[in-house]
Amino acid sequence: MDRRSFLTSSAAGLLAGSTLTNLGGAHLGGRVALAEPTPGNALLGANVNADLIPIVDTHQHLWDLTKFTLPWAKGNEVLGKSFVTADYLKASAGLNVVKTVYMEVDVTPEQQVQEAEYVLELCRTKGNPMCGAVISGRPASDGFRDYILKYKGNEFIKGVRQVLHNEDIPAGFCLDKQFVKSVQLLGELGMSFDLCMRDQELLDGDKLVALCPNTRFIVDHCGNFSVQETDAKKRQKWQDGMKALAQRPNVVCKISGIIATAKKDWKVADLQPNMQFSMETFGPDRRMFAGDWPVCTLTASFAQWVNALKEIVKNMGMSAADQKKLFHDNAVKFYNLKDKA
Repeated sequence: MDRRSFLTSSAAGLLAGSTLTNLGGAHLGGRVALAEPTPGNALLGANVNADLIPIVDTHQHLWDLTKFTLPWAKGNEVLGKSFVTADYLKASAGLNVVKTVYMEVDVTPEQQVQEAEYVLELCRTKGNPMCGAVISGRPASDGFRDYILKYKGNEFIKGVRQVLHNEDIPAGFCLDKQFVKSVQLLGELGMSFDLCMRDQELLDGDKLVALCPNTRFIVDHCGNFSVQETDAKKRQKWQDGMKALAQRPNVVCKISGIIATAKKDWKVADLQPNMQFSMETFGPDRRMFAGDWPVCTLTASFAQWVNALKEIVKNMGMSAADQKKLFHDNAVKFYNLKDKA
């Protein structure tokens, strides 16, 4: 089952009702009520505990369904509604989120430019933490070069992503000649490419990286391996793919997404094996926190996800310096993020 299909089925299951038993979930009338802090944000003048590690969220989704069409979200009772800046600020309040990088949301291809302009305006606007964006693109298309050259030198456009785990995308698609040429172009422009693909196809991603040594890559969501998967051969293949990618100096890994594959009554111990393997494989300088909100709300609030990861790194004995790299420093360096004027 690909990630999108899993998320859709998870959404249906969530609405069937189950008690979230860890890190602040509450049960109301057969439905999980995810505890949210009081609205506020460091950039909006809210009081934030100075002792908290500053967080850069490298995977901030937003979508306004009055502006954009998301075919994959149609009929999804959890995610099939608008999630805008005010909702994100409420969800992340009190956690010391100081910067965010927008992540494209798989809009229809004809709306890609509109999406990019939408997030560029947010990056230019004070009162929200967004200061960079990874925009949508179709590298295999003939029009990709003209599309991406519009953003050459743009201080906010950091990279491109195309979701590769959709059912209509075959294995090996990222090795298409035009696809490879376009990803090489991203490197020439100083932009990155996110590898968001099926966990059993990560070695295809490694082949793409080998063909594009001057382009920086990000492995999304720890390689998309579900915490509920028990097949040892599949786990080994995922691990092999992650290890191969980690050998490439131009690849980093986002520590995210795994919580959306967990059971509704997950515990931190359910998440830790995949998370720990990913963090240890890529090492302290090539791993970055990513929120994956609002997708994470299928099983947890933003705060619950952050707190779960903090517990995992504590269990690992991670130093304070390496925790700051994970949650803040590596992202600032990788994306060259600046403070808003």
